Amino acid sequence: MAKGRVKKRTHIGAPGRQTAPGNAPSKPGERTPKSMVIRIGASEVGPSVTQLVRDVRTMMEPQTATRLRERRSNKLRDYTTMAGPLGVSHLLLFSKSSSGNTNMRLALTPRGPTFHFRVEKYSLCKDVQKSMRRPKIGANDNHLTPPLLVMNHFTTQPKEGVNGEQQPPQIPKHLESLTTTVFQSLFPPINPTTTPLKGIKRVLLLDRKPSDPASDSASYILDLRHFAIETRTAKSVPKVLRKLDAAEKLKHPGGQKRKRGALPNLGKLDDVADYLLDPHAADGFTSGSDSEPDTDAEVEVLAPIAQRVQRRNTKKSSDDAARSSSDRRDPRVNVEKKGIKLHELGPRLRLRLTKVEEGVCAGKVMWHEYIHKTKEELKRMDRVHEVRRQEKEARKREQRANVERKRAERRARGEPEVDEEDDGEGVGLSDAEDDEWDDEEGDAGEDVVGGMDEDDAMEDG
Repeated sequence: MAKGRVKKRTHIGAPGRQTAPGNAPSKPGERTPKSMVIRIGASEVGPSVTQLVRDVRTMMEPQTATRLRERRSNKLRDYTTMAGPLGVSHLLLFSKSSSGNTNMRLALTPRGPTFHFRVEKYSLCKDVQKSMRRPKIGANDNHLTPPLLVMNHFTTQPKEGVNGEQQPPQIPKHLESLTTTVFQSLFPPINPTTTPLKGIKRVLLLDRKPSDPASDSASYILDLRHFAIETRTAKSVPKVLRKLDAAEKLKHPGGQKRKRGALPNLGKLDDVADYLLDPHAADGFTSGSDSEPDTDAEVEVLAPIAQRVQRRNTKKSSDDAARSSSDRRDPRVNVEKKGIKLHELGPRLRLRLTKVEEGVCAGKVMWHEYIHKTKEELKRMDRVHEVRRQEKEARKREQRANVERKRAERRARGEPEVDEEDDGEGVGLSDAEDDEWDDEEGDAGEDVVGGMDEDDAMEDG
């Protein structure tokens, strides 16, 4: 008799089947960060925001939905429902309000929180490349690995008033810590001791601007820049001397003939030392572009294993044994200098944090930039959310009771039992995730966004 077939590819719970990454119960920091960059309202946001979404998707590669296509009829519920099975951990939602403001929301699935940002300024990748003298387009292999995340001034020291003056408004410390943790979770962590230098192709810079001391409310503004990293072996001769040497070769046959090799104009300088100490003094400006520095930052890195083995074999074959032994004891023998240059890829974003709320785009407001509530108002809002939580728990108990009643009726009729959670789709959510999706059913089922401005009042409850 033939053995019965066991579904191992699609059947949940089959022996030997690996659990899908999205369904696997994971602890914070264990799952690989995956993101979805979405434009709410599809083509209604306009061509500029549409191109900005494409550029942000390219920046977030490789763990992002690059070819995601939105429809005008899609709701926020559609994306949050599929975030669990697909293992998506972050949602970046771009929208445009009726007043013309571009907004971005950064939400963590499935339990939140959600950060509301106002996009004050932005530059597309094509605009950044047009502003550069020698633009460099990111190669395909640069996006095979996630970028290196560099965050600056995310935490600030508390400032005290001088001579009894009132202390300027400050961002709460728990909010700064939460924002730092959320941005760090956008990309997988990097171990400096094990990650090779060649594996880091890009860098994402987030710089927090200081708050205006004259402002009545505390502000949280971030500047986002995206660069490609180019490494090369550092040269011992300074660049200014190499430029003079290249110009000298033009006088000889077979020299490199190009415009960059011409002698620099030193007519406005008193001494050649002014040019050697400040190579930009001959041109009358500091640099052609702030994102395109002419000088390379030199760092010392450990030489590759192949070069170290070759050096070791060369030392062994040398006749000078004393010198070889002294070089072997020198720790700098296996260290080489590398020149690092950054080429901006774009896009550029200036983000202003306006609101932080619990949950995925629906929940209690934790912080608002413009609206500040009293302690009585906060207590009233907590009571409203507590009532909502109790109502949700009552709905869940009623749903479980209905499921048990239907199962009992099937058993009484002698019908085979059917698992309510595994109805043939091959994907199921855990109880915790199902609670979150059920909690958002009332709010996220509506068309969230498009026309709502971030300056609207913070909800009372």
